[in-house]
Amino acid sequence: MCGIAGIFHPEMPKPVDPIRVERMCDALVHRGPDGSGVWTAPGIGLGHRRLSIIDIAGSPQPMHSADGRAVIVFNGEIYNFRELRHQLEREGARFNTTGDTEVILAAWQKWGPDCLQHLDGMFAFAIWDTERRELFLARDRLGVKPLFLTRLSDGSIAFASELKGLLAHPLMRRRANLAAIDDYLAWGYVPDHTSILEGVEKLPAGHFLLMKQGQAPGRPQSWWDISFAERRKGSEADLSAELVHLLREAVRSRMVADVPLGAFLSGGVDSSSVVALMSEASIEPVKTCSIGFDVAALDETSYAQQIAERFGTEHRSRIVGNDDFAEIDHLAAMFDEPFGDASALPTWRVCQLAREHVTVALSGDGADEAFAGYRRQVFHAHEERARALLPASLRGPVFGTLGRLWPKADWAPRPLRAKTTFLALAGSGEEGYARGLSVLAQDQRHALYSDRAKRDLGAYRAEDALVSLMRGAPARGGLDRAQYADLKFWLPGDILTKVDRTSMAVSLEAREPLLDHRLIEFAASLPESMRVRRSQGKYLLKRTMERYLPTEILYRPKQGFVTPIAQWLRGPLKNAARGISSSKTLVDTGWFEPNVVAALADAHILGRSDNSRVLWQLLMLERALSIMEIAG
Repeated sequence: MCGIAGIFHPEMPKPVDPIRVERMCDALVHRGPDGSGVWTAPGIGLGHRRLSIIDIAGSPQPMHSADGRAVIVFNGEIYNFRELRHQLEREGARFNTTGDTEVILAAWQKWGPDCLQHLDGMFAFAIWDTERRELFLARDRLGVKPLFLTRLSDGSIAFASELKGLLAHPLMRRRANLAAIDDYLAWGYVPDHTSILEGVEKLPAGHFLLMKQGQAPGRPQSWWDISFAERRKGSEADLSAELVHLLREAVRSRMVADVPLGAFLSGGVDSSSVVALMSEASIEPVKTCSIGFDVAALDETSYAQQIAERFGTEHRSRIVGNDDFAEIDHLAAMFDEPFGDASALPTWRVCQLAREHVTVALSGDGADEAFAGYRRQVFHAHEERARALLPASLRGPVFGTLGRLWPKADWAPRPLRAKTTFLALAGSGEEGYARGLSVLAQDQRHALYSDRAKRDLGAYRAEDALVSLMRGAPARGGLDRAQYADLKFWLPGDILTKVDRTSMAVSLEAREPLLDHRLIEFAASLPESMRVRRSQGKYLLKRTMERYLPTEILYRPKQGFVTPIAQWLRGPLKNAARGISSSKTLVDTGWFEPNVVAALADAHILGRSDNSRVLWQLLMLERALSIMEIAG
């Protein structure tokens, strides 16, 4: 795992200052503490920070192809590089290293952009073709590895693995994008289609960008998408057999490393499944680690311990408490952009624990999105069936009126939140899912905004991007569209961002076997009944894993990586909650109404309502703006 950065002059081959590229890379030292390199030529500069995982002594970057025609900087891992290498060698390619980086170069020289279809892995890379004067940027199918881009005032294009790499360039402007603030408050993160800074973009997951010197840069092109339009046939036994084969292959391919390897273990279905299959494939005890909380109701370490004992793993655990809040500045600095998912804190802590013993850790991320493991997906499928019973002309007036009149009960479990359900049923399925997924609905966000912020936002609405994505999804039904949105929007913007930044902050490589693209494509083709059975999500996955895992692990209520932030903000962190409304950083932006924010804090501290998520979001926004010195 590594960090990459570069500068490209698209109009003409102007010199690139290697010191600027070096400084961009230095900002990414946490991603690659084992080595660094910079290469420049007229019009192009490439930089790299290396975390050695495979071919530790070799494969320095930037790397030149055997014929010297192409140069690459690469962040990630290609899991099928050995098979690809043998294929390319049979067709005449020659290699000087034993790693995966040189395989990408050879694949590019043989297939051009089509090389991406041959790569199985997580990656973001840049290749400069010296003959064609072309720069090729690419990102993996699901967006495991990030890549930020911007056009600078001198006409050059800069790119880096993290926003802090761009910020190290002296021509980088630090002006906030107000639309991204609306996105952040809606979702709790800044999604991949936008950025907190004006003029900055993220290369979308499953896309590449090919730029030729002397020509105007084009737009990113999609090279992979997930389709829910086809349905796989077969008995449950046949589908289960195919699934377990795919699971085994995905886990085994991600256990290849020349450094110590382990796994995150929460005690849930997904991480337990990964550990079970790792134990099956390993001749030594798997190294596992877990994080618990100082609030007993939210602590799941006993389940992790149960799995560790079942498979004889070398297990370690640690407790996260409210005193970890002292690290909030460090946490905010990892993400650059504001990131309001409070589970980032324990994720960072479990990465720290893992890094004490291993350099690579496998996680269970991805199964909920692929196999319909989120309650919201199951509820959405039920709501879509309810919508089909009434025409839209009646649904709006009937459910809309009930939703407006019904008392609010955010404290209740989702099935008992009739107000939320009625409001969702009043609109389209896409609008309903956006409302259910959001942290703050548009009316709640606007209650926070100043008149100036509302005027500057105009007609912009964060939900529109998600609604549009769902309506254009290659899907058959409501469950398909919900899962498509989670895979394309939520997964790269929240889950994968969280894991990448927290793991890279401690120079740990995290791998996600349940995001193997063949596994994802298989899951998307399953009949709905193989994903959701009555109210049970991940039906086929759970049935398949019954041969490995105990019933109390497979079928206990899903809890997720829940952080006791609500309790903390009423107790030891209540002064921090009260201080948000008077924060000079937020007040100076002119975006918010301080009295409204203060009222939210008071209501939460006094127990009248649970406003912990919005308070945490505002707190993380304030920290991010302050650390990055972003102007409003």
